[in-house]
Amino acid sequence: MALLSWLLALRQDKRLLKLPPYLSALCIIVGIGWLLVLPLNEYSRRTYVSENALLPGQVHTYFTGSEHNVFRAYRHEVHGLIDKPIAERSQRLEAIFREQNLKVATQHYNYTVSNRTITNENVYAILQGPRADATEAIVLIGAWKNMADEVNNSGVALVLTLARYFKRWSLWSKDIIFLVPGDSTIGSQAWVDAYHEEHDQRYVESLKIKSGALQGAVAVDYPAGPWGHRYDKLHIVYDGVNGQLPNLDLFNTVVNIANGQMGVSCVIQRMWDHSDSYKERLQTMLRGMLSQGLGHATGPHSSFIPYHVDAITLVTVGDGWHDEMTLGKTIESLFRSLNNLLEHFHQSFFFYLLLQDKRFVSIGTYLPSAMLIAINFSIAAMALWVKSGRATEPIPNPASTKPQKPSSSKPAAEKPTQSSEDKESENENAKEKDSIVKADEPATELVEKDGALAVIEEYGG
Repeated sequence: MALLSWLLALRQDKRLLKLPPYLSALCIIVGIGWLLVLPLNEYSRRTYVSENALLPGQVHTYFTGSEHNVFRAYRHEVHGLIDKPIAERSQRLEAIFREQNLKVATQHYNYTVSNRTITNENVYAILQGPRADATEAIVLIGAWKNMADEVNNSGVALVLTLARYFKRWSLWSKDIIFLVPGDSTIGSQAWVDAYHEEHDQRYVESLKIKSGALQGAVAVDYPAGPWGHRYDKLHIVYDGVNGQLPNLDLFNTVVNIANGQMGVSCVIQRMWDHSDSYKERLQTMLRGMLSQGLGHATGPHSSFIPYHVDAITLVTVGDGWHDEMTLGKTIESLFRSLNNLLEHFHQSFFFYLLLQDKRFVSIGTYLPSAMLIAINFSIAAMALWVKSGRATEPIPNPASTKPQKPSSSKPAAEKPTQSSEDKESENENAKEKDSIVKADEPATELVEKDGALAVIEEYGG
C-alpha cells in the first residue's frame, strides 16, 4: 500500500514529466550508436562449426564423369515439359523417379491468395537409406519455378540426377526425400504442412507416403536453360518466415564446403561484390535485419524453418567458370555432412546477424541495442500514464462550505418599481426625490453585477 500511495503521489509531481523525452532520446541515440559499432572486428566474430560430427569438406566427392551426360539429358527433358499441362508434367517427373526404383507420390493443392486461385501439384520421391531405420530424413528441393517466376530448368534436372546418383550409394544413414514443388513458396508450404499434419484437407491433399523426422533441407535455384550457364558465385538464402533463421552450423557447413573444397565464393543478402569493408558489412547487416523484419518467404526453404527444420536455398549468380558439376559436388558433400549428424542441430546459434559469409554478430552482442530502442517506448508509455493522472481543470469539492460564485447563466433579477408613496414625496420635496434616486442608482448597478441576491438585501426583502 505504501508503494502504491507513493506512485500515486509521484504522478502529481510536475518535474516528472520533464524527464521522459530526454531519456527516450538518450535510449534511441545509444541504441543506434551501439548498432553502428557492430560491424567492427571488436564486436563481431568469425564463423565456426560447433558440431564436430558434420566434418564439412572432409569427404571425397564422385559426382562427375558420366553423371554430367545424365544431367544434360534430364535438363533437355525438363525443358520440354515447360508448356505441358500440370498433370502431364507431374506424371513424367513421377515416371523418372519411379525408373530409379524410388517410392514416388504426388500431392495436389489449391490455394486462394490475393483474390487469385493457385492450383498446382508437388512431386516427391523417397530414397530409403540402406543404413537407416526410417526415423530421420533430409530433403533436397528443386522447385519448378523459382522466386523470380523463372522455370528452374537446371535445378530440377540436378535433383533428378542426384536422386539417380545417391541411389547407388550404400552409406546413407538417413532417408533422402527429393521434392519438386509446383512453385517456390506455396508448393513447399503445402508439402511441409501436410508432412506434419497441419494442413487443411479442403485445399491441400494429404501425403500418401512419408519418412521420419526432417533433420534439414536444401533447395536448389539454378534456372539455366537447356544449353546451360556457368555461374560465378553461390548466393546463400537463409531467411525464414517471420524472421526465423536456421542453425548457424548449417550455413557455416555450406560456406566451408563451397569455399574450401570447391573454390566457389559465397555471397549473402544480394551483396554481389563484398570487399569486407565497414560500409558493406553494415549494409549487409541492415539488409538482413530488414528481411527478418518483413518476415516474408525468401525461397522454398522458408516454409521448413517454422517446423524446426533447418533449411537454406542455394542460388547461382553471375557469369563465371563454375558449372553444374561443381554445384552437384557441393550438394553431395553437404548431404554427406548432414548424413553424419547424430542429433538435430542444436549447438550453434539460432539468433545472429551475418556481416558476410564468414563473419557474424551473436545475440549477446546485438541484444543491448534492441533493448535500448525498445525501452524508449516503455518510457514514453509511462510518461503518458503519469500525465493521465493530472487534472487539467480544478474539480469542485461538494463537501466544501465556501460559497460558490453564482453562474452567469442565471437570469438577472428585475428592477423594483417605484411605489405611490414615493411619488407623493416627490411633489412635497424635490430634494428628497433626488436623494432617493441617487440611493437607488447604486442598488441598480449592484443588481446588474451581482445578481438577484444583492438586490433583495438592498431593499430589505
